[in-house]
Amino acid sequence: MKKRIGLLYGGKSAEHEVSLSTARAVTQALNFDEYDVFPIYITHEGEWRKGEQLLAPVDTIEQLQFNNASNQELPNNISSFLPSHQEKEEATLDVIFPLLHGPNGEDGTVQGLLEVLNLPYIGNGVLASSAGMDKVVMKQLFSIAGLKQVPFVHFIRKEWQKDQESLIGKMEKDLAWPVFVKPANLGSSVGISKASTREELIAAVEMALKYDRKIIVEQGIKAREVEMGVLGNDTPKCSVPGEIKPLKDFYDYQAKYKDGNTAMIIPADVTEEVEQTMQDNAIKAFKVLDCSGLVRADFFVTDEDEVLINEVNTLPGFTPFSMFPLLWQHTGVNYSELIDQLIELAIERHAEKQQLHYTMD
Repeated sequence: MKKRIGLLYGGKSAEHEVSLSTARAVTQALNFDEYDVFPIYITHEGEWRKGEQLLAPVDTIEQLQFNNASNQELPNNISSFLPSHQEKEEATLDVIFPLLHGPNGEDGTVQGLLEVLNLPYIGNGVLASSAGMDKVVMKQLFSIAGLKQVPFVHFIRKEWQKDQESLIGKMEKDLAWPVFVKPANLGSSVGISKASTREELIAAVEMALKYDRKIIVEQGIKAREVEMGVLGNDTPKCSVPGEIKPLKDFYDYQAKYKDGNTAMIIPADVTEEVEQTMQDNAIKAFKVLDCSGLVRADFFVTDEDEVLINEVNTLPGFTPFSMFPLLWQHTGVNYSELIDQLIELAIERHAEKQQLHYTMD
């Protein structure tokens, strides 16, 4: 029997269009002989709109956007997929594929909703998603686990407003120029600035505060940016490493999604020792956050071959040209096979949860 897959995409974040592009790519990779595919679109305003079953891949993102006029008779929320709303059990979804980026997508909120609705879904759960989204919490957990990383300072808006001078003094004492200023809870390098002077630091913090109440300031480091994909549940495995080479100062949102000013080198030219260290640390980070399904682990590799973990992304870019799928393609798992594996991992994890609930009952 064909599995019924719900694609959940769009959303209120700044990465709405990226999500639509990803959803289109996934429809083009899914085997329609094996899956029944149902689109679930979240508008910029946060309205949920269920589309009719897709019978073939879509060519344009416009086909995945549903306006009020053409969807007046369609349910406007996900509850229509629940068993209690279906006359036949086979009408329910086997798995949801969240393709949402940023806040309300990869921060644990939609994952919590799907948990409450008892719907299987691809990717990380509530804890891993929320901890992975908050760079401060993530780095604090990495510190406890003994993972090497660059020094950092963090604070909230109220602290900045109350005692800006003291915070600047702490950063100048604990960190060396240049530094990178980031909103703590935003993905895809939105709101990130590089600062090499006190004046640039103040401007960077003010800009980052437009996106989040919590800010992290990290020590700049001369190093290569090398990434590795992790796939699995309780026994995760790693892909080959891949190096990001931005053609500008750093890998920001513009370089990722707009101007293409980035080179990807896969596999990365690293020693066996460096690759093994990355694998060990990637799996350690995966387990520290209690991840499931997929993660992209991002590292710095210095000229002395020291490996420092930068962050993990619990919902990495997922177009065929994104780093995560490309890493697995070079490891021997093509895009369609990767999606198949993620679907099986999601069903496996959900079945485990159901068994626990059954045992408790």
